[in-house]
Amino acid sequence: MTVTLHGDREIRLSRDFAAPRHLVYAAFTRPDLLVRWWGARGWHLIECAVDLRVDGRWRFVSRGPDGTLMGQGGTYLEIDPPARLVCTELFDDQSYPGETLVRHDFTESAGRTTVVTTLRFATRRGRDTVLRYPMTRGLAEAFDRLTDLLHPTTEGVTP
Repeated sequence: MTVTLHGDREIRLSRDFAAPRHLVYAAFTRPDLLVRWWGARGWHLIECAVDLRVDGRWRFVSRGPDGTLMGQGGTYLEIDPPARLVCTELFDDQSYPGETLVRHDFTESAGRTTVVTTLRFATRRGRDTVLRYPMTRGLAEAFDRLTDLLHPTTEGVTP
């Protein structure tokens, strides 16, 4: 996963997957697939609600290896399958101000999909706070789990 900073409020993450984009997009939007990969190793979704429509809400609650719960949710702002998904994000116990705008862009070339996720924070302080957390490690581990899910030798994703 590649991580870059843009301006004073954005973090951009890019990861390539060996799967067509309609399958990768499905893994980002279908609760039955999200529960199989979302979160760092040892974290598991115990609640996964997706109302996939503009102005629809989403809500995830994850349980960590020590039993810690982490809740987050938001509203879908743009849905353009299988090219783009845009939503807001706010954690239950958020330590920085404001909602984050999350944009996932899915591009495919030769059966491989690149996902570019742009996180735009309400403030520079919010972005800088998140950069001090193990967010990069957690997302990299989640994307590794997604790679395993998409791998053709596993049960994987069905369209």
